[in-house]
Amino acid sequence: MVRGENNRSQDKNSGAFFVATLVLWSVSIFFEILFNRRTELVSIVAGCFFFQFANWVIRFTLSRDPLFVNTSVSLLHSSLTSISVILILINQWIAKGPGMFEHSQLFAATWPGAYPALCFSCGYFAYDQWDMLHYRLFSGLIPSILVHHLILLVCFTLALFRNITINYLILTLICEVHSIFLHTRKVRRMAGIRDAKSKIVKVEWVLSWIAFFVARLASHMLIIIKLIKDADKFDKGIELPLALFGMVGMNLLNVFLGIDLFKAFRREINPPQNHQE
Repeated sequence: MVRGENNRSQDKNSGAFFVATLVLWSVSIFFEILFNRRTELVSIVAGCFFFQFANWVIRFTLSRDPLFVNTSVSLLHSSLTSISVILILINQWIAKGPGMFEHSQLFAATWPGAYPALCFSCGYFAYDQWDMLHYRLFSGLIPSILVHHLILLVCFTLALFRNITINYLILTLICEVHSIFLHTRKVRRMAGIRDAKSKIVKVEWVLSWIAFFVARLASHMLIIIKLIKDADKFDKGIELPLALFGMVGMNLLNVFLGIDLFKAFRREINPPQNHQE
């Protein structure tokens, strides 16, 4: 009883902190749009409303379960973002080839479609942060998912405000390819499809592990290696420390995610057996 009350107290305290950061973030966005006339940032607000609208549609047509709705919207975001990022990268590869990964391109330039794509995704993370806080879809004093979203909101917003490192951040969003499988698995299990011997489940796990190592782990490691390699090309400012901080944080979260994913994999392929005496 006491432990349950302590957990609720921890959730409440951590929730209050993240609500406060989200409010401050919202104020900064509207200040830039209204007073500094940064109309290009309206795409962030559009992203928030788009995914909130998707939330309402799913809630009133499929299920009112907050976790199911949240996961379904997350799946929608991962799918849309993956498609947009892949198209942006293909377009740039055709236009510039390997030169697209030069420091000048990644730091100061902005690939066609990259800015609105990053804005739209930023809007999603703000929406998702609010949705999880509103429905208490987190636990613990320092919920990793809320920390993850906060790191992304800080990094994305500062980059969008200053219009730098946009392309670097687009590269980080390649991990959304793996997120598709994470969200698909959650939706599948909530729908009652849990047979580990099913071909669908087996294929899903194979693709999930491939995407984890390629689209998430390897891509983020390559980005941090690129940052370190090009460290002397950055101006003396906040950009490099912030980029390194963000990528180190994301790589640590990737490690924890990998551990959790492996545990989930073992549980699913080796479900507990009911022994009868």
